[in-house]
Amino acid sequence: MKILFTLDTLAIGGTEKSTLDIVSHFSKKTMVKVVYFYPGDALKSDYENANIDLHFVNLKGKRSFYKGIIALIKIIKTEKPDLIVSSIARANFISRIAGLLTNTTIVGTFVNDSYGEIRIQEHKEQKKYLKFRYTWLLDFCTSFIPKYWISNCKSIAISNANALKINRKKIEVIYRGRDTKKFKEWQMPALNDNFKFVFIGRLIERKGLSELLDAFSLLKKTNKNIQLDIFGSGPFEKKIRDKIQKYSLEDSVIMHGPVDNGWRELYNAHCFVFPSWYEGFSGSLVEAMIAGMPIVASDITMNKEAVTDLKTALIFKVMDSKDLLSKMEIVIKNYPEMIEMGKKAREEALNRFDIVTISNQYEQFLNSIVNKKVNIGQL
Repeated sequence: MKILFTLDTLAIGGTEKSTLDIVSHFSKKTMVKVVYFYPGDALKSDYENANIDLHFVNLKGKRSFYKGIIALIKIIKTEKPDLIVSSIARANFISRIAGLLTNTTIVGTFVNDSYGEIRIQEHKEQKKYLKFRYTWLLDFCTSFIPKYWISNCKSIAISNANALKINRKKIEVIYRGRDTKKFKEWQMPALNDNFKFVFIGRLIERKGLSELLDAFSLLKKTNKNIQLDIFGSGPFEKKIRDKIQKYSLEDSVIMHGPVDNGWRELYNAHCFVFPSWYEGFSGSLVEAMIAGMPIVASDITMNKEAVTDLKTALIFKVMDSKDLLSKMEIVIKNYPEMIEMGKKAREEALNRFDIVTISNQYEQFLNSIVNKKVNIGQL
């Protein structure tokens, strides 16, 4: 079986990393080649070290979609893949048209809640609604092309199926995974210094960092020895720094910037906080679970597919800084119970999200499509 995976870029991102993790654990029976269309290759060496063949199209400027379609058609005719698995918007549109014109089976992926209510509201407020609707229209008009879909969680599958009018019987749910052997069990750092909350991710508005800083500033008034470590970079960074200055938190909120293998920073913290408004199925949350540390997360549906309130994490109402504050207070006041939740989270994650298990599910599903023996579970 030969599979082409198509991506926008090889920049550092959740989908790009997950694709690498999954295909690098495929059996030798499956031949994989990855096509990426636009500049951005931070993960190139990681793919090459995993012995994954790469095709870089290098699209730039006007008519890039048209050029991408022509280039992918040439690659398809040369490689003769059994399937193309596409991820992320531009790669999706290019792959669908090229697949249609070459009669190549396309498997689409759902990696984000692209058309959920919060995202729609966000784009309305940011005056980007026309572009958002145009993207949806392109997606909707070409969504008939993929023969099957893989979603990284149930709630995202349902949301996108409703928005694009896709038959749910065509969607297989396969969660994101991680190489659990890399994750030692988290041990509580010494409490003779600050109690450390940690956030790891892109610095964009929808990650909920504004609410996190609001909650932290209030928590700081009653808990002097606390610290918030923020790892990542992104367009929201200036607003974060402005709010840190507004609340006079320069000594207790530390902006570390982006780091390689950010999950390693979990072991220096006492609690992982994940306040996103909407997500794909978060790799960062899965990593915190595998490590086995205390977790506070927003109550979006995709988070609740990973963690269970009061069992493996504390859940707060999304975009509600007061509720987030109350949960952060509970973490500090009831820390032994939180440590036990972290242990339960690790036990569950090791069973559900090990990359070998996830990769096997992915490979078997693609193989079932090639051999026309597809059996999809009901959403």
